[in-house]
Amino acid sequence: MIRVLLVDDQPLLRSGFRALLDLEDDIEVVAEAGDGMEGLALAREHLPDIALVDIEMPVVDGIEATRRIAADPALAGVHVVILTNYGLDEYVFDALRAGAAGFLVKDIVPEDFLHAVRVAARGDALLAPSITRKLISRYVSQPLRTDTCAGLEELTNREREAVALVAHGLSNDQIADHMMISPMTAKTHVNRAMAKLHARDRAQLVVFAYESGLVTPRSR
Repeated sequence: MIRVLLVDDQPLLRSGFRALLDLEDDIEVVAEAGDGMEGLALAREHLPDIALVDIEMPVVDGIEATRRIAADPALAGVHVVILTNYGLDEYVFDALRAGAAGFLVKDIVPEDFLHAVRVAARGDALLAPSITRKLISRYVSQPLRTDTCAGLEELTNREREAVALVAHGLSNDQIADHMMISPMTAKTHVNRAMAKLHARDRAQLVVFAYESGLVTPRSR
């Protein structure tokens, strides 16, 4: 059972998401919150698998709520998915670095929304296509971060290859096919890279891959 926390200051939207999720046999909405502070308290109380968090809220916004969840060892199993109206704004990059597992636009179709919740629950990076395209274009104009580049030295060649494939959007099974290894070995390479880079989830591996220059827009 996938346990979901809804955090959004618009009751109508929360009701819509809850009605959709409650129809699924493998998903349970454990709580709802109207602001980030309440969301943090409910996350600690219920320990959900997924926190669907609006990016703009009163009291504590989605970015700060994400940062606090990611920094709390007791909430290590909570995957934050940011909900946004715009597909991309100046907050997306800050939220990814804060520990968000991904982003969804609020006008997503129901089937894609349910699929996204299940993807995030598996720990996979989740970025809407429109966000991914703009994320790539943003990195075209940014210089490489020297502190991130240094992290490459910690990875083996196979781990670097696995991280690059994660940044291309491949699942563990697809990485295994590409590298001609077993899915379990692919998962091991990804998990070891995450541990070495202190990445909370695959979304942060994507950020690392671009910031370090391991993957560039031209290599996609």
